[in-house]
Amino acid sequence: MTIPELQEQVVSEFSLFDDWMDKYNYLIEMGRSIPIIDESYKTDQYVITGCQSKVWLHAETRDGKIFFSADSDAIITKGIVNLLIRMLSGHTPDEILNADMDFIDKVGLREHLSPTRSNGLTSMVKQMKLYALAFKTKSESNRG
Repeated sequence: MTIPELQEQVVSEFSLFDDWMDKYNYLIEMGRSIPIIDESYKTDQYVITGCQSKVWLHAETRDGKIFFSADSDAIITKGIVNLLIRMLSGHTPDEILNADMDFIDKVGLREHLSPTRSNGLTSMVKQMKLYALAFKTKSESNRG
């Protein structure tokens, strides 16, 4: 599935819930099913700065696509980062760099998070795109 298709799928899933408590519970469930990061990546080197809670994010490439794993010490944050992983993992650096991530506003995520969580969400997206840029740059220089 393309990133825009995945975004539409998430928007559709969130529209099934009438109120934000149900949407938070859905995020909590997503947090419980996150592909857990290997313990060796739970170091300061992998912590995303700008998040209120601790969030560790690791990325690796396989066959030209980036795969993310993560963990957090806060369950809602785990759900948020899992949503982002679901959206971006398994895509090329260019696809990730060009993703507009408009589902965040379509489902009302940014407006229903506390300002610090909203900033953390922005930091997570930014870090994932930085990984994509780094892998793209490395790939281009290897071809060079």
